Amino acid sequence: MRQFKPEKLFKPRDFVKPELTDNCYLEIGAGRGLHAVQFARNNPKKQLIAIERTRVKFEDFAKRAKAEELSNLTPIHADAIPWVVHALPPQFLNGAFLLYPNPEPKNAAQRWLNMPFFEFLLSRLKPDAKIVLATNITGYFEEAVEQTEQVWKLPYKAFEVDKESKRTHFEIKYLARGETCYQLEITKPNDYQTRFDGWNVK
Repeated sequence: MRQFKPEKLFKPRDFVKPELTDNCYLEIGAGRGLHAVQFARNNPKKQLIAIERTRVKFEDFAKRAKAEELSNLTPIHADAIPWVVHALPPQFLNGAFLLYPNPEPKNAAQRWLNMPFFEFLLSRLKPDAKIVLATNITGYFEEAVEQTEQVWKLPYKAFEVDKESKRTHFEIKYLARGETCYQLEITKPNDYQTRFDGWNVK
């Protein structure tokens, strides 16, 4: 796997660095914001930054967030990779969500745990923080478990999502069809090191 080079990434268009709290979580691929709004509503003392790249989905998300008036939810319309590089300091996040990401069937290198960026994302997590990944695709899930073990060498829990869960529109649809959804919870150990632990944007 090639090494990630954060210094090569420009700031996203119209980038504004948000005000950050010390109890901050990140969601990448927030879609229309169902999980983001639920999380922020149910955890008023936690800040959630939720990023969505697709304009149509983000506009729906932004409307939902505005109607809810949740001060602890920050919707972001951007490509997540350069945004994270320019916005978040090392060992900062209390957790991150990757819920039903694009499985990239034609380009396995673009799946999150196969990307060099994943190491950078790990560097932004506090010790003992978790990354939660969910998918309905068995092969994607099995590959993610394998990468967690063999490449990233991280402890994890892997299990099926409760049939009554309703975190995202995708999850609701898949479970209603009788599909199995899977969840992978990856923990960053206290002594885990990356090549980006001391790297911060200048």
